Amino acid sequence: MSGTGSAAVSGWPELPYEQWAPTKRTFHRYAQIVGKVRMALTPPRNHWWHVTLFVTARGLSTGPMPYGDRDVTVDFDLLEHQLLVSSSDGRQASFPLAHRPACADFYSDFFGALARVGVSVDIHPEPFDLGDSPALHVDRVNASYDPDAVERYWRILASTQRVLDRLGGGFLGKASPVHLFWHSFDLAHARYSGRRAPQAEGTDRISAEAYSHEVIAFGFWPGDDRTNPFPAFYSYTAPEPDGLAERPLGVAQAEWQDTGSGSLAVLLYDAVRTAPDPAETLLRFFEAGYLAGAESAGWDLQALSRARP
Repeated sequence: MSGTGSAAVSGWPELPYEQWAPTKRTFHRYAQIVGKVRMALTPPRNHWWHVTLFVTARGLSTGPMPYGDRDVTVDFDLLEHQLLVSSSDGRQASFPLAHRPACADFYSDFFGALARVGVSVDIHPEPFDLGDSPALHVDRVNASYDPDAVERYWRILASTQRVLDRLGGGFLGKASPVHLFWHSFDLAHARYSGRRAPQAEGTDRISAEAYSHEVIAFGFWPGDDRTNPFPAFYSYTAPEPDGLAERPLGVAQAEWQDTGSGSLAVLLYDAVRTAPDPAETLLRFFEAGYLAGAESAGWDLQALSRARP
């Protein structure tokens, strides 16, 4: 089965949150299950970069994960809508994503596929930061999979990655890959000044690692039920410098939002999708978000910059 319709021809398709919310909730949990396996198998990296997923030409992937003297890779093929587990010794196992959509069934099918390629791994089955959602291995509440909506979500990720890759060409400092954080389901890219960031007393272990250094982050978030139920692009600077939210954002529809914990630059996805040149509009927003943060925080722009290709 492969996608058809507007999703197959447009890199910026429609994705109204309310129409695909049940599928988004289910697929988010699929990603958490796979991401937890990546976290268990992959050696730690700074800022939790070892736990993320990556956009591919067909969907999402863990990339190679070490397992003894082998590597194992898990791929979401979102054109054929199947999950593929492959090992460097040639073993493979797969199953369709839309056949048994309940989160609990995906969990069972996935660990069965891992076993067929000789991989045994334990994960904590509680979902991360998803409210009072059932444990992943018994969750039959989240049981929706609309292949067309999932494919459209992936195409937006792929289009956003191309813009973020262009953005990255103008920076000489430490920067993250473009990757998907499965806990919040956002595609993200980050730049660092190289300076340590102060840590507030009582900061939790996850945040302390994520924000150990001054950072400006960019990305795409599909929305959720608890905060903003709409897809949007974002940028933020941490720690937040004085005057950040007074800076221009390069695109008329963009605005600063007060999240209660800081200022977030937000540009609705539909404003980009309907722009005459979506990619250039998004690039202007990301570049403005970087300048807003870097200038406000006193980063050495000259030392960190190069001519963008």
